[in-house]
Amino acid sequence: MKAALIGFVQSGKSTILSAISGKAIGSSGAPASIEEAVVPVPDDRIDWLNGFYKPKKKTLATIDVLDVPGFSLTDEHGRAAARKAMNQVRTVDMLVLVVRAFENPSVTPYKNSVDAMRDVADLKMELLLADLELVTTRLERLEAQSKKPTKTQAQDRLELALQQRLQEALENEKPISSAIQTEAEKEMIKSLNFLTQKPLVVVVNVSDKDLQTQYKFNLPAEVPVVNLCATLEKELTELDADSRKEFMSDLGITEPAAKKFVTSCYGALGLISFLTAGEDEVRAWPIKKGTTALDAAGKIHSDIKRGFIRAETFSIDDLKTLGDEKAVKAAGKMRLEGKAYVVADGDIINFRFNV
Repeated sequence: MKAALIGFVQSGKSTILSAISGKAIGSSGAPASIEEAVVPVPDDRIDWLNGFYKPKKKTLATIDVLDVPGFSLTDEHGRAAARKAMNQVRTVDMLVLVVRAFENPSVTPYKNSVDAMRDVADLKMELLLADLELVTTRLERLEAQSKKPTKTQAQDRLELALQQRLQEALENEKPISSAIQTEAEKEMIKSLNFLTQKPLVVVVNVSDKDLQTQYKFNLPAEVPVVNLCATLEKELTELDADSRKEFMSDLGITEPAAKKFVTSCYGALGLISFLTAGEDEVRAWPIKKGTTALDAAGKIHSDIKRGFIRAETFSIDDLKTLGDEKAVKAAGKMRLEGKAYVVADGDIINFRFNV
């Protein structure tokens, strides 16, 4: 799964990616190209299982995060560069809008003023305009194709009618979803990867004094808004565990905002984790919510899916309460589930299979 950080110049995207990945990203100012880092998804359950089983290896779920060059829409060159960058990330699974809400006289803000509300609105408009441009291009092609007596003529005419509705919706600043009437239409445009259809998370890059400030944007209720001080988060990653704990205590912070940000992205992607645990490894496996036990088995190995017999499943809470797997089984808390079982977040699963 991939997420892309997009925002205006000097919004702090590169610092945020450095903080959540531990990787040095870019330099001062806007990076010259898209950079990518693999970001671990914090999971207290894996940390607990690691202490319990003391395995040889601990593996967290991860998200691939792209840092897109900062946009500057003050001239045509900047707009063209922004549009090119947005087209390059159409294949990502979600977008993270990073906006600046901190003052720093040594770092000139976009349009020479700090305005998070304006920046979110401008970014949303750029996404909409990029999709409108794609629809316009697609319409021109379909209008020509639909006049030709080919095998795809009927399908082309169906898509032409749909694209005309999409154009109308976008021109009225309405979501693309408002113009889609059936699952077949949704499938028809799936390969176009419209930006305005992707899940969103908004990160407000604030000063360390404004972490508790609530920002309200004109966004759907399901879009998470996370306050994060990029420079503070980066400093936290550079401290040892004891110093980090003391520093956070002095600032009244219970957990790094980067943790909340990454878990918000994970949730916005529609992902949950099932867990495997033993002396060799404890591991979180990312799957889409609603995944069956059979498909979850395939995440580990195709042979396990092919030879699937049962999923031996139990809860980490029962393991904590009862003390070990034998006690969990003796208490009747270990279940044998079949192929159609819908895996729940945090299930500890041992797959029985035969090939």
